[in-house]
Amino acid sequence: MLWPLSACLLAALALCRSALSQYSSDQCSWRGSGLTHEGHTRDVEQVYLRCSQGSLEWLYPTGAIIVNLRPNTASPAAGLLSVCIKPSRESSGTHIYLDRLGKLRLLLREGEQAEGKVHCFNIQEGALFIEALPQRDISRKITAFQYELVSHRPGVDPNSLSASCQPCSDAELLLAVCTSDFVGRGSILGVEQEEEQTSVAVTLTRLYRQKSQVFVSGGGRAKRFTGRVKMPRECGVKPGEGEFLFIGTVRFGEAWLSCAPRYRDFLRLYEDAQEQGTNPCHIDTN
Repeated sequence: MLWPLSACLLAALALCRSALSQYSSDQCSWRGSGLTHEGHTRDVEQVYLRCSQGSLEWLYPTGAIIVNLRPNTASPAAGLLSVCIKPSRESSGTHIYLDRLGKLRLLLREGEQAEGKVHCFNIQEGALFIEALPQRDISRKITAFQYELVSHRPGVDPNSLSASCQPCSDAELLLAVCTSDFVGRGSILGVEQEEEQTSVAVTLTRLYRQKSQVFVSGGGRAKRFTGRVKMPRECGVKPGEGEFLFIGTVRFGEAWLSCAPRYRDFLRLYEDAQEQGTNPCHIDTN
């Protein structure tokens, strides 16, 4: 026969195990279930994510969760971070808001999540407030998205598609060469207009850096790389001859162009900065 205290401890342990089985979390991703809120549909839970990329999956959503994206950085550049989220096409059951000091701004309705489009906002605009919608049957509802943190240029609205169309200043260009996800020297093979973006096919004779394998080697002694870079349709990209320096970020496995000066113009700028000792970093231009 169990003593009353032992029985209470075992009961508490069983409840704890049951609750923990509904969650899976690390610094980058979170997976939880609204079944732990069942009977408490007004519950609000805090979630903390501290990585530059990850995912969230909320099964059978009830109540609400607040997702705090807090990267492990205290540098002044943290204020120039944008959060980009890409909902799963099966995502449903919730509305997603931005929560800043208790004031909510709608970011994505339930129906918009199924479009699977990327939405970005400045990290200083607040946390994500994800509110479950009243449902008779929650068994088929799952809210899921991937997120990434990306740096945006000072004075540029991270929500503006045309932001990527603005030419980089000399200082921005020199810094972008040092900090961007990919940097490559090459030429344009062709331009294809897609539904909401422009896809530019490129071939690279020199690949200085790439975050992931967005450009693949064509083999052979020439060591050329090929791939595609994306830009908003509003930029009106047209095929151009000559050599360019392609610089940009990788978002959800796709290369997005930030700067693309003609290589001869970049080389002139780089050599001038090198003589003045103002280059943020060194690259091999031979």
